Amino acid sequence: MTLVIEIKPEIQAELSRQAAAHGVDIVAYAASLLEEAARIPSTGKRLNQGELDETLRELSQFSQKIPLLPEEAFSRENLYRDHD
Repeated sequence: MTLVIEIKPEIQAELSRQAAAHGVDIVAYAASLLEEAARIPSTGKRLNQGELDETLRELSQFSQKIPLLPEEAFSRENLYRDHD
């Protein structure tokens, strides 16, 4: 399908920049963005390796502020103390 969309010059410049960063031409990049936007979301989002790395980095950003737990906190007795 052919689709003609008029966009502002600054948007075209940004699309062109992003397309070049992904190593594709602007038409292919714009088509991929439209396809992604139209895709029905799945129940769970899968992260690519870069997104996973970034998420883990964000999670660990303030980990030095988390207090250390004593080893006995991880003993079987403490983990299952509410069970028979």
